[in-house]
Amino acid sequence: MNTISEATKLSTGKELNIKYPIELYDKDGNQVYHENSDGHWWKWLYKDGKMVYYEDFYGYWEKIEHKDDTVYFKNSYGQEEYYESYTDYIEDIK
Repeated sequence: MNTISEATKLSTGKELNIKYPIELYDKDGNQVYHENSDGHWWKWLYKDGKMVYYEDFYGYWEKIEHKDDTVYFKNSYGQEEYYESYTDYIEDIK
């Protein structure tokens, strides 16, 4: 995912008169992208209303797989966990 400055080859989005933060939402109202004026960004991917992927400007990512009520979680640090439900996963990451 490119930031505004990477995509436009400008030093900042301010040169394009862009108002920050940039926030994008999917058709279901889930936030899928956020970028601050300093170039820091975060992105999310949802499937059937549940988050399945997260990534940020630090290079950190999370992949979440859903099978029935069980949630399998893996991240860029090598952490892997199982949760009994999506609600348990959401409560754990708060």
